[in-house]
Amino acid sequence: MNAAPDTTTTDGSTTGKRPIVLIHGLWMTPRSWDTWAERFRAAGHEVIVPGWPGIDDRSVADVRANPAPLKGIGLKQIADHYERIIRALPVKPIIMGHSFGGVLTQMLADRGLGAAYVGVAPGQTAGVTTLPASTLRTGFPVLSNPFARNGATPISKAHFHFTFGNDVSRAESDALWEQYAVPSYNRVLFDGVTSVPNEKGGVTHVDYARADRAPFLVITGEIDHVVPPAIGRAIVAKYTGTGSPAVVECREYAGRTHRLVSQPGWEEIADHALAWATSHARV
Repeated sequence: MNAAPDTTTTDGSTTGKRPIVLIHGLWMTPRSWDTWAERFRAAGHEVIVPGWPGIDDRSVADVRANPAPLKGIGLKQIADHYERIIRALPVKPIIMGHSFGGVLTQMLADRGLGAAYVGVAPGQTAGVTTLPASTLRTGFPVLSNPFARNGATPISKAHFHFTFGNDVSRAESDALWEQYAVPSYNRVLFDGVTSVPNEKGGVTHVDYARADRAPFLVITGEIDHVVPPAIGRAIVAKYTGTGSPAVVECREYAGRTHRLVSQPGWEEIADHALAWATSHARV
């Protein structure tokens, strides 16, 4: 693959390295990416970490205190938000997304917006029907109340422990909840789930056979309750099964939970993601 050309950052300086856009997932803010963002900046990349509309650059405490701006916002609106940010960049960036951020990454890939893509425990897009029981359980507190489709539901500490902190004690998980957790965009969950059986018309529809899509890496964790490796493998199979020449690869990490971007040992995953993306990035 060709290396990235000299690039100009949004402040007009030249880095010689391709910018990176990081997309956070549900129940999180851009702070969840602090680890990878700092490491990538230290490697010389401009790193852009926008919040979803409604979160933007607000603190965790502020979002908890006033979740109203999250209500009624769905995946298409969030994808459009990121598209506007990305199109303002001087070159196509590397785009990485975690969890529902990985769904958004695939939607943006379908729009041809990146030079390379990394889905870190990415949720499935329309037509990928693999749904393990643990995945269904993670969405149950929101999905069990269809009348709250456009609401913003807090994640309890107990549910956070199952969803994000299943490698640590409840006390340690509660400390992580205090640091990172914000209410859900309920419509995002409903968009994702209702798209699963609706490959052609779902909100998360993508063209799996697209031949000109930039390379895409899927990363999963062995003990992830939200996106178990079975989902990652199903996503890759959906793309590769079309016969498209576009590069799609998968990497599974033993002993890793859904908290791949901050669980101890995250550096190994971040370094692999960066090396893969920069070596595969299209000019």
